[in-house]
Amino acid sequence: MQPKILKFLLDIQSVIQEIETVKTKTNNNFIAFQSDIILQRAVERELEIIGEAIRKIIEIDPTINITSSKNIIGLRNIISHAYDSVEPEMIWGIIQNNIPLLAEEINKIKG
Repeated sequence: MQPKILKFLLDIQSVIQEIETVKTKTNNNFIAFQSDIILQRAVERELEIIGEAIRKIIEIDPTINITSSKNIIGLRNIISHAYDSVEPEMIWGIIQNNIPLLAEEINKIKG
């Protein structure tokens, strides 16, 4: 595996850990998340980082298969450019449903 790809995978793992910290801080409670704009913005930033890292991984090695990579990159673009359409419910759903799956997949790719 190329060193740059490994770096991006490690970045993604680190960001996922930070998202897990947010879940812990809110006691995994949507209402607590929704009421804390700083945590919402932090998670949005983390999702941007994941999207950019995946974009770069695929750019370097298009044979690396990350499920929903196009959706992840698209989310990054939405957060960056259409931030006013990002709803806390959408972000919460992603961190509850998609991030755990991504974590498993990144672990498998990393080996």
